[in-house]
Amino acid sequence: MSFLKAQADGVYLAVKLQPRASKTEIGEPMGDELKIKVTAPPVDAAANQALVDLLAETFDCSRGAVKIVRGQTSRHKTVWIAGVSEKTALSKLQCPKL
Repeated sequence: MSFLKAQADGVYLAVKLQPRASKTEIGEPMGDELKIKVTAPPVDAAANQALVDLLAETFDCSRGAVKIVRGQTSRHKTVWIAGVSEKTALSKLQCPKL
């Protein structure tokens, strides 16, 4: 998966975030990014916090293990999730394995 980069101690996800969506959900890969929708508006980092909360819940990890490392003010983000393997990430995101 081109949106997922595995490291020894976690994974990086390339995300295209859509704030103010009708519902919060993890969508399909779009090119080199995974589309994620959140209902929160892009004001006072609310959409970023909703993204972190959604990914922490999806991966059964603490919110502290999920960090936005690039794109805090952009729709295009890179998110680090600590302590997750590539295999676990793909199964939690329900993506077919390449």
